[in-house]
Amino acid sequence: MTRPTAILIAGPTASGKSALALELAEKLGGTIVNADSMQVYRDLRVITARPTPEEEARVPHRLYGHVDAAENYSAGRWCRDVGHVLAEIAGEGRVAILAGGTGLYFKALTSGLAAVPATPPEIRAQVRARLQSEGVAPLYAELTERDPLTAQRLMPNDRSRICRALEVLLATGRSLSDWHRDGMPALVDPARAAKVFLTCERKELVARIDTRFAAMLEASALEEVRALEARQLDPLLPAMKAHGVPWLIRHLNGEISLDEVSAGARMDTRRYAKRQVTWFRNQMKDWPFAAPGEAQKVLESQLAGV
Repeated sequence: MTRPTAILIAGPTASGKSALALELAEKLGGTIVNADSMQVYRDLRVITARPTPEEEARVPHRLYGHVDAAENYSAGRWCRDVGHVLAEIAGEGRVAILAGGTGLYFKALTSGLAAVPATPPEIRAQVRARLQSEGVAPLYAELTERDPLTAQRLMPNDRSRICRALEVLLATGRSLSDWHRDGMPALVDPARAAKVFLTCERKELVARIDTRFAAMLEASALEEVRALEARQLDPLLPAMKAHGVPWLIRHLNGEISLDEVSAGARMDTRRYAKRQVTWFRNQMKDWPFAAPGEAQKVLESQLAGV
């Protein structure tokens, strides 16, 4: 294999991204960098299928579990973090292998991203209090009046994104639509990187998802979520909405059985995997799609021309 500037491995949940990244990192002397928005949270190793301690010991891993669940980690913050990490990896003479399922991260990495500043905690608390007392409809109506371009892109019941858009307005005096005109630059030239999107036949992917969630339950997923729930965090925080977490919290509250948890979480994950594939097909049209067994050959063919 030719030594690339970066290797980008995306794909739906449970498609084998981490295994491929680990194999390539050992082969090329690479460092694996997380590109999954849920695997950044240190509170959730099992339920987000983060690499195990044994896997992390085999090759360097970066940006895994480095954020507290009480934080609202954003794509903009990931771009800032990953920029520093990529510079360090290059200085070490290693290959950066970015693996994950968050399409926005890969798009921001290769195309740039709007440089929206962080929201002060007091403004976030103010908007969340309004959501609790008034419901989402008045907030969406206000957003429609003050930032109609952003409102048009959102569903009227998308609580998290509506709150985020209003927080930006209150914190900066500018709409998200305005901020999107002034972006952060791309960090990786896609023409100088090898990239692949792992894809599976639908039946195979469903089987992988089902098997993995069963393994999570047999491990310490329930105890992990119990510890998270004990913190009494804002339910709108990203970590509180990770796949499986709301279902397991309902079980811990005595509302549903573990069988119902498994059925609901697996269905949510299947739907999410379908959305991941659709998003990449529409947004990242120059990425080659490949089955897990063929992905390394697809990358090798690109690396030969890098």
